[in-house]
Amino acid sequence: MDPVGAKRTVGIALGAVALLGGVGALGVIGVIAIINSISFDPIDIDDIAPEPERQVSVATPAAAEDDPEWLGRTAEATGIPERALAAYVAADARVRAEGCEVGWNTLAGIGWVESHHGTLQGGAIDADGVARPAIIGIPLDGRNDTMAIPDTDGGEIDGDTEWDRAVGPLQFIPETWRIWGVDASGDGTADPHSIDDAAATAATYLCRIDGTLATEESWVRAVRSYNDMFDYQVRVATAAERYAEAATAPETQP
Repeated sequence: MDPVGAKRTVGIALGAVALLGGVGALGVIGVIAIINSISFDPIDIDDIAPEPERQVSVATPAAAEDDPEWLGRTAEATGIPERALAAYVAADARVRAEGCEVGWNTLAGIGWVESHHGTLQGGAIDADGVARPAIIGIPLDGRNDTMAIPDTDGGEIDGDTEWDRAVGPLQFIPETWRIWGVDASGDGTADPHSIDDAAATAATYLCRIDGTLATEESWVRAVRSYNDMFDYQVRVATAAERYAEAATAPETQP
């Protein structure tokens, strides 16, 4: 999560069935128009955040494994590493079961903008879902177009005892991770460097605004809450739409 500033949905594909929504209906141009038209008061995290207690560990749903052929075809068509794609699909399935439509492609759009799916600086998502080497952002010291966020975790998460830094493939800042971090991998620890945990946390975080990203407006509000920069929202919407188009193209179908 970029600390300065917000997402969109198209769906989950299981058993060769694609459920599309979010960016797909209006397309990027329509989303951009909505981004420009929507205004709302800044959201104070204390107004909507739960008590800062670790969420109950929940094993990653088997959804991403239900259709390995779809995963393989879609990974090849979109260029998303298959291990990352599986995490995005599982995260969408997790919140969808709770009534929130996020869209695997929205999570993939964020993953692309934040870290190119964990591949920045020659890194990769390993088989266990952990991004290696660890992705640590620049100090959030008010320079380089960032907010000034003094250290909140004693360097425990980001290794910096002076300033906070965004961490992991989806770039969460320590305070946000402390409140919202999800242990989706079921190993007993919510790890921002785990694509499974990070994707599940991102999906949960996005759902907190309207309870779904099923409409254009709710999608924009959710992504805007993730990062309030206009350029960021447009890049996520563009990537999400392209991933959805690639996944549903005739040549991608069995």
